[in-house]
Amino acid sequence: MRRKRAETIEADNSMSETTAPTEPTSSAESGGIAESAKDKAATARASLTSVKFSLLRWWMQEVIGTVNQAEVIEKRREDCAMSERYLFMTAMSAGIAVLGLLLSSPAVVIGAMLLSPLMGPIMGLGFALAIGDYHWLKQSARSLAWGTAMAVGLTGLLVYLSPIQTITPEIAARTQPNLFDLFVALFSALAGAYAMIRGREGTIVGVAIATALMPPLATVGFGLATWNWTVFSGALMLYVTNLITIALTAWAMARLYGFKTTLSARNTLFQNVAVAAVFVALAIPLAYSLQNIAWQTNAQRIVRAEIEEQFPDRSLIDALDIEFGTEPMTVSATMLTPTLRPEAEADIERALANRLGEEVDLTLVQYQVGTSASAAEQAQLAAARANEEAAASERAENLAAQLALVAGVDESDVLIDRKRRRALVRAERLEEASLATYRALERRIAATEPEWTIELIPPAGGLPAAIPFDEDGPTDEGVRALSLIEWASKRVEVPIVLVGDEEQAAAAAEILATRNVEVQVRADTGPLRAEWGRLNTE
Repeated sequence: MRRKRAETIEADNSMSETTAPTEPTSSAESGGIAESAKDKAATARASLTSVKFSLLRWWMQEVIGTVNQAEVIEKRREDCAMSERYLFMTAMSAGIAVLGLLLSSPAVVIGAMLLSPLMGPIMGLGFALAIGDYHWLKQSARSLAWGTAMAVGLTGLLVYLSPIQTITPEIAARTQPNLFDLFVALFSALAGAYAMIRGREGTIVGVAIATALMPPLATVGFGLATWNWTVFSGALMLYVTNLITIALTAWAMARLYGFKTTLSARNTLFQNVAVAAVFVALAIPLAYSLQNIAWQTNAQRIVRAEIEEQFPDRSLIDALDIEFGTEPMTVSATMLTPTLRPEAEADIERALANRLGEEVDLTLVQYQVGTSASAAEQAQLAAARANEEAAASERAENLAAQLALVAGVDESDVLIDRKRRRALVRAERLEEASLATYRALERRIAATEPEWTIELIPPAGGLPAAIPFDEDGPTDEGVRALSLIEWASKRVEVPIVLVGDEEQAAAAAEILATRNVEVQVRADTGPLRAEWGRLNTE
């Protein structure tokens, strides 16, 4: 009992101490709290340092440690060599690029991007800078300089000799570089450098398309040949932007992945400052160009709003063309309106001068249409249909000219069905031309007109002399031969006779039959081959 009572008294004393008013904290206690806070901060810093050290160790062992730097450098050195292949592929890429620009064909331009070998020496510049190998740096710069000069010279010569020297949309798209182009090159170079370091070089195909090194060079050649300073300087700026951004990004990625340099700490600091200065120097004019483009976009909105304000609600702007590079800025517009306003041109010019802060030369053509709510829309649709009809007629004429040229016939021998978008021509026999040649010509023209069905009927020439088979069926070469036989039979509309091993012939005949090709089989010795059959005239 005494023991229980003592415990009860002790508990009551502790409760009274807890509920008693809090007395002011002494200086000794304050010092203890401060020291506790310092201890916590020190513990947090130690934890952060430990995390940083763990991440650094992981990066050094699991990432950098898995990169074969010697192999990467060796591959990059090979890409930078100024070889016969490098010069030839640069010349071919430049020729294809300038033809794609003149024809305004994005597909052809993309083909030039894929062929271009300029990415190799540009990446080499970055890697050589990262490891401080100035012999390699000079080699890459020399290869790049020769490739650039040859591309500009060749494209300039082709444009000078070409009867087409108009600025197409593909050319105009490469004359106004801006800050976005810098970021495109930056992200593409990050992907390309990573792929090269990690051994995933299939990504380089996409990088080559994104950065587009050769088309700007071809545009530089166009500007040089036509003495157009705006085109020349704009395209050159775009090329230099892509070049420097790719090289410096490759340098940064190489340093990040532990590629060593022999430079001193002072020289390395100078190198880093120089790289940052180059990026800033590029960003300033590109940002100005982007601001200029933004101003032009806003100016287009203002021009359209001022023109619409001068006419009734049922009026429509049928065409609007603005030339920003002239002094003063020129605007051409066509208006469909139920009420003609002779004074509208002068009023709009004054309003635009006030809002844009510069003189504007306006040419306004007005067409009076009905007063109903749909009259302007109907007039605009009629004009659009007329324009589409004229464009379709021109494309059909160009298609007929192309087919006549490759088939060796007159344009009148080309059958054009514009309603069904179908073109057919029977080719003359060309010396040393095989069925594969005619098929390639058909495919080339069909690629330029994807909305049309192109049929080039070849002369009944020699079919494939062999259709190779193995244990699993036709080989890759055999598959290509069967595909060519199918195409030729459908174009000439003559059945096929398969001659050779009976089992192989039956297998090939079954494949062709599933493709709606009339086939006959004749057993014989020798390799499986195809011959033309006879039409059933019964």
